[in-house]
Order: sequence, then structure tokens, then C-alpha cells
Amino acid sequence: MLWRAMTEDLPGPKWSGLFAEYWPDYKRWWLKEGESTRPTYAQCRRAMKEHMPELIPLYDELCELAGGGDLAARFLSFYCPPPYLAGCSQAIWTGREPVMVRNYDYNPNAFDSLVLHTKWQGRQVMGTSDGLWGMVDGMNDAGLAISLTFGGRRIVGDGFGVPLILRYVLQTCETAEEAGRVLARVPTHMSYNVTVLDKKRQYLTAMMAPDRPAVITHAAVATNHQENVEWVSHARFTATVERERFLLQRLTLHRDPEDKFIGAFLKPPLYSTAFNAGFGTLYTAVYRPRLKQMELRWPGSVWPLSMKQFEEGMRRIQIPGAA
Repeated sequence: MLWRAMTEDLPGPKWSGLFAEYWPDYKRWWLKEGESTRPTYAQCRRAMKEHMPELIPLYDELCELAGGGDLAARFLSFYCPPPYLAGCSQAIWTGREPVMVRNYDYNPNAFDSLVLHTKWQGRQVMGTSDGLWGMVDGMNDAGLAISLTFGGRRIVGDGFGVPLILRYVLQTCETAEEAGRVLARVPTHMSYNVTVLDKKRQYLTAMMAPDRPAVITHAAVATNHQENVEWVSHARFTATVERERFLLQRLTLHRDPEDKFIGAFLKPPLYSTAFNAGFGTLYTAVYRPRLKQMELRWPGSVWPLSMKQFEEGMRRIQIPGAA
């Protein structure tokens, strides 16, 4: 996989170039169930104005940079997108310098492979891109880190793709408590577990769903189910319960030091090479919100990135098991 780290303070030619590069593939994905199954531009913008009004000026600016087309604008709203599944494990290590650690398990052919650093709307944000302005994990200059896992339920409803919800949290929130309030009110189109950690060591996990109110918990671990396993075959295939138990043991019964805890994400049962079945571990991310630093890790490779001195670059990574 060819990874890139890119920075652009305000939406401009770099982002426009990214959109032009990625749009053909995203357009095919967006339309795979037919254009009529996706909401209209008016519906998309109305939903954003109701639930994420602070993002409207930024959304309009990005739509213009994307060429001002109807389909692109609908896609960029992330409103009622096609369903998609992922694996993922995430946990908070609550040591002297608290860290958020996560594995992202997904199809390598449907992934941005991009770390994006921005200062949009006066808020500095960096993290792993999805959909070119959404994020699957990230951190802001207030020292708030956030990450997602799929919630293990088949139900699809009216709501936003969760990567844009993560972007919205990072653009508008500074504490875990503020993030919890946002996650409780913004509708999601599928079930996801979203974990946040702030610089004051406060953390929470929101179990979000399209058909029931979000449950805000003090859980330090999230895998691919919520309070109970509802999709049994998916749970067995992804070993979600086993991974959750493994992490809880590392945090409680057998308290690991930080380096050993992080290292466990690069080995089974957390690390997956099930790419032939649709997804395996694409990377491990480590966030240190008090230091405003992140790392991307793979077996035998570490890429450190700092919000204070963000450096653009490229890395070619050989993912074990990914053809």
C-alpha cells in the first residue's frame, strides 16, 4: 500500500487534486445501488443544516472545489451512503500518558491510505482520511482523539456515514463530554462504536445505532458488537468477543506496560490477515492527545506524525496477507 501524509491549512488545490483522483472510485461506490437509492442534494443539505450546521460553510466550499456537481455534493454530505462493514479493535491505555490505540480492519482496495492534516475553520485536525474529509480516527488541537469500530448490526437507517460524524466532533468539540453529547444526537446510518479520549484523561465510548438512542458508556475497549452480540455469524467470523476479552484482560487482570499493550495490536488475535474474506488489518494507529502526536504502525515499521510539526511524506507499506 502506498500511504501519503498531506497538509493544507485551508481547502484548496491539494484537496481539489485529491478529490479528482479519488472521485471515480467513490462515484462507482456511491451509485452501486442506483442513483435513486441515494438522497437528493436538497435532502442532504437539509440534513447537514439540521444536525451539523457548523460544517455548512466548509461543506459548501468543498463542494465548489469538487466541481459543484450534484453527485459530488450528495456524496460529500455522507448522508445515507451505501452500507459498509469493517472489523477494528480500539482501546484506551490509561497510564501516565494516556493513549488511544486502534486497529483498522478493512478492504485495502477501498481505502484512502491518507493521513490528512488541516486547519479548516480555525481548528487543527489530523487523522486517517475516509471519503476525503471524513475520518476513521483522528485528533484535534484541543487534545481530543477519536476512533470508530463497526457495531456488528445489519440494520441500515437514515443518518450520516460515521466518518463525517468523527470529522464533525473534531471540528467542534474539545472534551470527551462535549463529544458524547454530539454522538448522542447526530443520526448514523449504521451501528458504530465511537471512542473518544481527551487531554484530561477523560474518555467514553458511544454505541451508536440508526434505530435506537445512542448508549454512552465508560468502556475503554470497543470491538465489533455493542452491549450484546446480535449478528452471530459476523461475531464468529471477526472474533469480536474474543478480541474484547483479550483487551480487557490486558487492561485489568494482566496490566501491560504501554509498549507491550501497543505491541499486542500487531499480533493475533487483534491483528488480522483475512484479506481473502474482505478485510484484514491495514494499520495500527496510536494517538497521544496530550502530546498532540500520532503514530501509524505495521509489523516492522512505525511512522510518527506530530500536529505541531506535521511533515508531508509517502510510505510504501507491505501488508502481510494483502495481495
